[in-house]
Amino acid sequence: MTLFTLSPDVAKAKAAGQPIVALESTIITHGMPYPQNVEVARQVEATVRENGAVPATIAVLNGELLIGLTDAQLEELATAKDVMKVSRADLPVCMATGRIGATTVAATMIAAHMAGISVFATGGIGGVHKGAEQSFDVSADLLEFAATPVTVVAAGAKAILDLPKTLEVLETHGVPVIAYGQDSFPAFWSATSEWAAPLRLDNPAQIAASHLKRGAMGLPGGQLVANPIPAEAEISAEVLAPIIEQATAEADAQGVSGKAVTPFLLGRILELTDGQSLKANIALVLNNARVASLIATEIAKEMAATQ
Repeated sequence: MTLFTLSPDVAKAKAAGQPIVALESTIITHGMPYPQNVEVARQVEATVRENGAVPATIAVLNGELLIGLTDAQLEELATAKDVMKVSRADLPVCMATGRIGATTVAATMIAAHMAGISVFATGGIGGVHKGAEQSFDVSADLLEFAATPVTVVAAGAKAILDLPKTLEVLETHGVPVIAYGQDSFPAFWSATSEWAAPLRLDNPAQIAASHLKRGAMGLPGGQLVANPIPAEAEISAEVLAPIIEQATAEADAQGVSGKAVTPFLLGRILELTDGQSLKANIALVLNNARVASLIATEIAKEMAATQ
């Protein structure tokens, strides 16, 4: 049974031992409208290439799990309707029923590991939602970190989440949370937060060495590299706090729940910041793609040296 298909570029890179960076696809289908979505996806892929790695955008098209998309496939995904947002629970169902699916952090980690890709760049991870002590709303992303050995570069967790509880769940499951070049845990649109990151590393070689050491020790799971948004693109936590509070109150008043909460909040924050949150989102994704490419390059170097 063939479980996935490599794009020509990714297959060539794997055969040559080149660094590869996995990319998720929900940012394309659920993050912004067409044609901006495909333009940003191409920008992210170009950033990976400019920094010495090969991009592998992951998605399901007509039931086929694709590791890397051709430009035509990227366009097809960007214009598709009724796209499933797939995580660990529904990825196999999406494939079995011939649907089109965009991969979340968890599903992208699974697919990347299946294809032998060690590094994945995204925007921000999911986490523990505010009020989770009543709703039990905890993203599957967090448990995936404990199970799947992929290094994920993200701008921390989305600021709409309960960050201290998110960090607690990651700690409970033994997930290394590594702030890149700072001691504070970044909060997506904001470079810093009031919470310290458990670990700090300052260069891609150290992060690559940590990834390889975990594998050599047989430890399950991956690691989260919390990479702060560039200073010139960030929105300060002081500016964001009342905006998030307003959006959350509106969601509660309208009875928004479950999977609908995050899209609702992100949409209202976009409106309340006059589009600034989307500009920041794009900047942080590009920055994460850059850092992930440098880490993937270091891993490829180390693996080549030991062969």
